[in-house]
Amino acid sequence: MDVLLRPDRFPLASTYDPQWVRNLDMGPHPLWQLEDLLPELRLRPGDRVLDLGCGKGASSVFLAREADVEVIAVDWWVNEVELRAVIEAAGVADRVTAVHADARNLPCDDAEFDAIVSIDAFEYFGTDVHFLPSLLRVLRPGGRLGISTPALSIDPYLRPPPAQLTALVGGEAAAWHAPEWWRRHWELTGLVTEVTARMQPGSRDDWILWEQTANDASSGERLLAALTLLAPDEIGFALVCATKAGDQPM
Repeated sequence: MDVLLRPDRFPLASTYDPQWVRNLDMGPHPLWQLEDLLPELRLRPGDRVLDLGCGKGASSVFLAREADVEVIAVDWWVNEVELRAVIEAAGVADRVTAVHADARNLPCDDAEFDAIVSIDAFEYFGTDVHFLPSLLRVLRPGGRLGISTPALSIDPYLRPPPAQLTALVGGEAAAWHAPEWWRRHWELTGLVTEVTARMQPGSRDDWILWEQTANDASSGERLLAALTLLAPDEIGFALVCATKAGDQPM
């Protein structure tokens, strides 16, 4: 597990026990993705942040500790009891609230959040053209939205993914859009500004390193084979950020 400590690239994430992160596994190392995204979120101490699709809570714990923010941790696949146990064990129950909810029907007030974060989850709901306008309801004007999502540098609608990849993840690969697709998808709403979208440098190799330490060796081997079919700059994670348009409240 020591190979998952990478203080050269991820000094903040490397302060977390890699076995703890692995035990909360729901996809490639979430803290590596979040640490690269963090500067673009422009969080301030005390901000109220929605962690959308938080999984088992690693990203929510990280946000509370490293950005000193208040987090609403929302997931549909993980129940509140399990998520709350992780939050309490990490000592951040005073700053993180677990909520079991569907991303498409959030039990949140209008303009409730200063920022919305989604790590390796947005591909499951965010490709719907109606989703972003609905989500922005809970973000204040001037608030920041940032996501990481599996991506192919050449969009799957322009070039089909390798058959070995689609055999493993099925139709999910159709949602692994290129960064430029995400940028245009958000811009077309007219509801956000300052849209940036890029491949996270080294994220394919980060993903491979994660799979090499997988708990399920057989699954890891199949995904490793699929990942290595593409060059390092052809597959990985897209980091996408934007600002909600509109006048900021005084």
